[in-house]
Amino acid sequence: MDKKGIIIADTVPIISLAVINKLHLLSELFDFVYIPQGVWIELTRNHLREDYSKIVAFFSNKIKTIDSFNNLVFVMDYGESEAIILYKELDANFLLIDDKKARSIAETLNVNCIGTIGLLVVAKEKGMLNEIRPLFKKWINSERFYSIKLLNKVLEKYGENEINF
Repeated sequence: MDKKGIIIADTVPIISLAVINKLHLLSELFDFVYIPQGVWIELTRNHLREDYSKIVAFFSNKIKTIDSFNNLVFVMDYGESEAIILYKELDANFLLIDDKKARSIAETLNVNCIGTIGLLVVAKEKGMLNEIRPLFKKWINSERFYSIKLLNKVLEKYGENEINF
């Protein structure tokens, strides 16, 4: 399986992947996985998180400090802004980010973005996942906020049953 270079990850997708026990997909899909110091701070702020130890174990040796002045912190959150800057500094291939506003800003800066759902779709297409529906259900049960309409559109594409309430 061919990997895709460097990915920089933001906080929200990391937590979403940890909730469904799929952090390993990052290492399986990419040669290098990094997070900026700002994301690390956000991830380790709450020691009581159920998935805290998984996140720390996976990312403790993947933290990078940005060298540039963070001029994006004025328009988005600290972790997201550092993730975009680190993407640029390392000439990364992808930025894993879900926040709509931050992603929009990143894309105007020619950052190649992928969301958590997109990452799962890539993994599914590469045969790394048999089903996506159980993962989406776990997100919903864990109060991860993704559009049900979007989740069902993905499920329909792969012939899986929709999520109904």
